[in-house]
Amino acid sequence: MAGANPRTVFILGGSADIGRALAERYLAAGCTVALTYRARRSVSDLEGRPNLAMIECDVGSSASIEKAVREFAGLGWQWDLFLSSVGTMEPIGPFFDTAFGEWERSLSINALGQLHVLHGLYPLRRRGATAHVMFFAGGGTNNPFTNYSAYAASKILLIKMAELLDDEAPDLNIFVVGPGYVRTKIHEETLRNAERAGRNLEKTQDFLKGAGTSYDDIFGCIEWCSAQGRPVAGGRNFSVVHDPWRNGGAALAAALANDNDLYKLRRRQTLPVDPGSR
Repeated sequence: MAGANPRTVFILGGSADIGRALAERYLAAGCTVALTYRARRSVSDLEGRPNLAMIECDVGSSASIEKAVREFAGLGWQWDLFLSSVGTMEPIGPFFDTAFGEWERSLSINALGQLHVLHGLYPLRRRGATAHVMFFAGGGTNNPFTNYSAYAASKILLIKMAELLDDEAPDLNIFVVGPGYVRTKIHEETLRNAERAGRNLEKTQDFLKGAGTSYDDIFGCIEWCSAQGRPVAGGRNFSVVHDPWRNGGAALAAALANDNDLYKLRRRQTLPVDPGSR
């Protein structure tokens, strides 16, 4: 079945919101899709769809991750595109007022567990071609995100890992996409932690009055990064909302191809020179 389609896409967290929307779009494009879920009822309406496999996986559990990798291996498929759409913003609140175990578990869900899945699936990628990997960024990667330290630190970890793996694995085009505000259930976490959310509560309430980033734009940005390949997208952190990737994105692609430091974690600062140091 996989061989009859142009690409095989593995979507971690493909049962709801962004992951579900991406699964629908890749299926419509003629791809074979393997998606993961935590609760079977969340994907019951997808039963019987052609070119689709559904695999149970809880990224907070190493045993569940390893079982999911074995199940994918049993399909005999080779993936071309790995998309991770898993995340939680909880625990929300000041770091020193948060139980460390909860904070640590958030890192496991938002970063370590996702990397564990990629680590297990890496040998199952399509050989002889560049495979593509996408992680989602989120709030706090470019500025402070008060009371959301576990979430923000996890996203920074993924951004840096994309750069490191781009350096280590020449057969991967691995990149990070920041979707901006998207209308998903993750914002319910802020609303139910209103007293601990700080100024992000008002921002979230204001956002929920609008439409947010569309699933089509997220899909389009991922496809652009995949099409550009490793010289342009590899190891980079993109913004769906703010970056000029639309309409071909030729100028952006040229700038990225000519500067290996663009869209990466860098400390750039021009400081005054002390005359006495010369």
